[in-house]
Amino acid sequence: AIVAEQLPEMSRENILCEPSRKNTAPCIAYISFKLLQKDSEASLIVAPSDHIILDNNAFKTITLKALDFVTHLKAFVTLGIKPTYPNTGYGYIQYDVNTKENENIFKIKTFTEKPDITLALTFVRSGEFLWNAGIFAWKAENILTAFEKYQPEMYELFMSEIAAYNTPTEKKAIQKIYPLCTNISIDYAIMEHAKNVFVIPCSVGW
Repeated sequence: AIVAEQLPEMSRENILCEPSRKNTAPCIAYISFKLLQKDSEASLIVAPSDHIILDNNAFKTITLKALDFVTHLKAFVTLGIKPTYPNTGYGYIQYDVNTKENENIFKIKTFTEKPDITLALTFVRSGEFLWNAGIFAWKAENILTAFEKYQPEMYELFMSEIAAYNTPTEKKAIQKIYPLCTNISIDYAIMEHAKNVFVIPCSVGW
């Protein structure tokens, strides 16, 4: 109801509610299965709702670039924010500054969860690290292939109810699946294991 109030232009059928909090991996698996049934070529952007983006034009340009990249390659793209100080409340992405896959799109070397101040300072000074904004782009088909490989139990749970998606029984199926899902972030579940992960360094007023 709150989302519908704040985004009146969005159709209510496009507002999906989780029956419980299970972090980001299960909800991404859910929407990916649902979208793939609607469109075998579907791509999506994952973006946390509690972030502020001040430069909408730059954000639109970069996300369209990311979507175009993942449409042509079996790859995952995340947006990395250029750090302005050694913040210890954000995760960090180390990227290979010497290897561009495309204009301003770089191969990721490591993900690091919230570091202490000494490590954060080292990261910022190196010039090889970006803040992890948790904003991703990928094709639904490719992220589900990664779920099948790296999170097979969760994949099988959602796969077991595939006939229910986009039907009147979907809500009941999700209520059955969610209690059985591991509470895990997409970073831990997929990103830290996948080999085809890239980053776009950006400044979007984040």
